[in-house]
Amino acid sequence: MPSPLRRRSFLQAAGGTALALGATAAAAVPARAADSTAASEEFAALRAKWRDLVLGTGFSPTAEPFRTLLTNLGTAARGHLAAMAPAQGSLWPDAVWLDPEPDLDAESYAFSAKMNDSYNRLSTMAQAWAQPGTGLTGDPAVLQAVLTGLDHVNAQVYNDTQTRYGNWWNWQIGGPQALMDTCVLVYDHLTPEQIAAYCRAVDHFVPDSVFDSYTGTSTGANRVDLCRSVILRSLVGENADRVARATAALDPVFPYVTSSDGFYADGSFVQHRNVPYIGGYGSVLHDGVGRLMALLRGSSWPVDSPDAQLFLDTVDKAIAPFVYNGLMMDNVSSRGISRYGTSEHTRAHALLATIVLIGQGASETENARWRAMVKGWMQRDYFYPPLRNPGLSLVRASLLQSLLDDTSVKPAPEPVEHRLFHHMDRVTHRRPGWCAAVSMASNRIAHYEFGNGEHARGYHTGAGWLQWYGDDFGLEQYSDAYWPTVDPYRLPGITASRKPLADGEGGNWGQPMPDAAWVGGTTDGEFGATGQHLKGIASTMSARKSWFWLDDAIVCLGAGIASADGYPVETTVDNRALGTSGEPALTVDGRVQPSGQGWRETFSGARWAHVAGQAGYLFPQGIRLGAVREERTGTWRSINTGGPTDPVTRRYLTLYTDHGTDPADAGYAYVMLPGASARTTALRAADAGWLQLLANSAAQQGVRVPRLGLTAVNFWAPGTVGKLTASAPASVLVREHRDGTATVVVSDPSRQARSLEVVWEKQVAEVLSKPSTVASATPGATLRLVFGDLSGSYGAPQRIRVRLT
Repeated sequence: MPSPLRRRSFLQAAGGTALALGATAAAAVPARAADSTAASEEFAALRAKWRDLVLGTGFSPTAEPFRTLLTNLGTAARGHLAAMAPAQGSLWPDAVWLDPEPDLDAESYAFSAKMNDSYNRLSTMAQAWAQPGTGLTGDPAVLQAVLTGLDHVNAQVYNDTQTRYGNWWNWQIGGPQALMDTCVLVYDHLTPEQIAAYCRAVDHFVPDSVFDSYTGTSTGANRVDLCRSVILRSLVGENADRVARATAALDPVFPYVTSSDGFYADGSFVQHRNVPYIGGYGSVLHDGVGRLMALLRGSSWPVDSPDAQLFLDTVDKAIAPFVYNGLMMDNVSSRGISRYGTSEHTRAHALLATIVLIGQGASETENARWRAMVKGWMQRDYFYPPLRNPGLSLVRASLLQSLLDDTSVKPAPEPVEHRLFHHMDRVTHRRPGWCAAVSMASNRIAHYEFGNGEHARGYHTGAGWLQWYGDDFGLEQYSDAYWPTVDPYRLPGITASRKPLADGEGGNWGQPMPDAAWVGGTTDGEFGATGQHLKGIASTMSARKSWFWLDDAIVCLGAGIASADGYPVETTVDNRALGTSGEPALTVDGRVQPSGQGWRETFSGARWAHVAGQAGYLFPQGIRLGAVREERTGTWRSINTGGPTDPVTRRYLTLYTDHGTDPADAGYAYVMLPGASARTTALRAADAGWLQLLANSAAQQGVRVPRLGLTAVNFWAPGTVGKLTASAPASVLVREHRDGTATVVVSDPSRQARSLEVVWEKQVAEVLSKPSTVASATPGATLRLVFGDLSGSYGAPQRIRVRLT
């Protein structure tokens, strides 16, 4: 039983509920009865609170976008009502859950999903009945259909005698959450017998034993969802012990991890052992924790883990770096990018509302910062702003609309920063006017994930995929039927063998990883050096790829490219999606090229290229450049078994270089100038001194940019490049500042260096600061840095500040 003190605090916070339990009434009731009454009223108050978290509050049903959202909700519910036909094994004819051969194969996955779908449809009907402005508000026929449906599903499949089949998620997360949401909405119309039966079903499929260990399917976002299932069941069934158990079971989610699932100190988020997933499971985790924090705040079971602040910190450390002008980058959404009806924008919409909700329980400073950040994202999303999304829930729409209406909140601009997520092989780079990111794979992070028939052709998304956006262009690049129509062997930035791969290469939930350790880089927070020892999936192809991130450019180098597949190997400079009718001018070395579809050409020794309204591209050593304009047709079903079969066609303009069949030691060098004009691109191509390519081999790759005081080298092997020497593989970046100081940043991306010595041939007067990993730092005519064992630094950059002579 909750302590009187904590219960009293809750009741005071509950306003009207507390008034109903005045001191005179409480004194007149025996202590046990008073406790029972108070507990029951607390559960009632929490159900009311959850009802608000499902339905939303504070909006006018006649104002947009709410009128349209409510109308759409009513239309969907009316369709479910008309089609509902309870029968043996189904509640709707198109949602049969009766599995003739129940097991754990793909067919059984589909049958169990129909049980989950049935609960979701009942939840939609209950929301339409409970919400104003749907055309079904308070309709007794809708209420009766919901009650009938709940009984039917419980009697036939979701009950305490049923053996689970198909996908565990439908039985432990999706189904019980939709069931309990519905029970909260129609609670006053449920009999005690119905409540008991539904709660027994949840207890059967989601027993307390799911919390016994933080492993398997009970980690990260899944653990949060399991807690939500049990907490909601406990509010409906008024079981204080199970609320307490499930709330305490959230605690392992908050501490940072150093391997497998969860949040990392650098902002990485991994789910399913080795898949970057902040845009998928990470978003689900934030939504779940945010709602549960809001629900239980002020109750007898608050989410008060001492590590909860670590979770709040992930808004800035993990989410914000991957949101740009209202979209959530595809490179952290894995299978989600193959789902019809979703995009980088729709995946961000719910998350923006979640940040607003989480902020209500954060510090004033955090809340103010996050509200300004979200408002800026919403206002800058010209392609698909959240309040235009017809699938946005009412509660999320109300949170976001209230933020837009709050004139005290000024929109925050995008920051200027470089972020290295060394625990999940991702990098983001933000500059005024544009943003870019790269996706890699290693012996720690999978090439991609295929499962549930989703993401069948994502096999090269970890091969150095370079995605980028402008502040007022390019936000539609990956959100307009890109994934069913793009050539999966020509994603921007990747190096790949043209060897045909099977759909789902690597197997269902195989999550194949290359045997490559040197993947990562270093950064001073503004600029960066990134490298990938690339080994192709199901291929003999290998390469050393580097990216050097500057103020207005990205230098892209490749070396040691080799293969014995018997197929050509290509590096894709860029592959711009042009929608259904786009035909921006392509200029190569000052000559505008044809714009007709089907045009293709190869340019020997090209020095620069420009795509109008997009970017410029420099080839400082000349390159054999292939260019293609084409219309590509595909279906969502081809990449996701749950997608439609209708063909979709989109235009593409692709720039690439062909390294030939079975190359032995091929390479490339190009520079991307996002947003640059043709004139700027031509002038930069003519400036021979702005960029110095110091090395581009399988041993080292490095650059120097004099105007930035920047030198950066990726050492694949020990050696000397320019004025930098490394005794072991490492990534080194040096910034010389105008105030007479310099920053030296070093990392061990392979996580294998037991010792490392870095020498910079530069007169250094004094070492101002160094991390504990530096055993000695000797200034003088040269700077000599001796590092101890770096294998435990997980590839994190080690920063040293010095004063120059």
